[in-house]
Amino acid sequence: MAEHTVRLAPEYAQALNFETYPAAPQIDGVWFHALKKNRSENGAFMEYVRLDEQGVQGLPGQLTPRQISVSWAAPKRINAFHIHVKQEQNEIWCVLQGQLTIWLVDCREGSPTLGVKRKLVFSGEQPMMVHIPSGVAHGYQAGEQGATLLYTMDAQFDITDPNEGRLPWNFFGDDLWAEDMG
Repeated sequence: MAEHTVRLAPEYAQALNFETYPAAPQIDGVWFHALKKNRSENGAFMEYVRLDEQGVQGLPGQLTPRQISVSWAAPKRINAFHIHVKQEQNEIWCVLQGQLTIWLVDCREGSPTLGVKRKLVFSGEQPMMVHIPSGVAHGYQAGEQGATLLYTMDAQFDITDPNEGRLPWNFFGDDLWAEDMG
């Protein structure tokens, strides 16, 4: 047992452990971009994307939008896991309202980050974008108030042949969705 300046009774000292703060795991092709929410006494304004002939401007990576959609998640709803494999379909997600706990898992054969899992917590209070490449499984759980998700795709949804493969919500372990109690 390590020495400490503050001495504890043995029953507490034996149960004590310390947090570690390792760097978040990175997934190849996943990138982030902070958005600026301009607030005033009348409300707020936020620029989502600017477009030119090459697609979205000013982001860490390339994406040419083919569809922009909105999804509303009921409180505590888990929507996981889906993965795009029939054709290339990359996405940018942005939470506009509420909070989402998002999990990304790299499932791409030959990827330098194959199997890496990444947890994100996104909120409408401080909007962020995340780029999710094809072959990266993704899912979310909404917070206590639910959430509104704005997402941009570089492929259009085809209801007659959906490009949305599903893995069970707990495929990567029930513990991913467990509440952090510590």
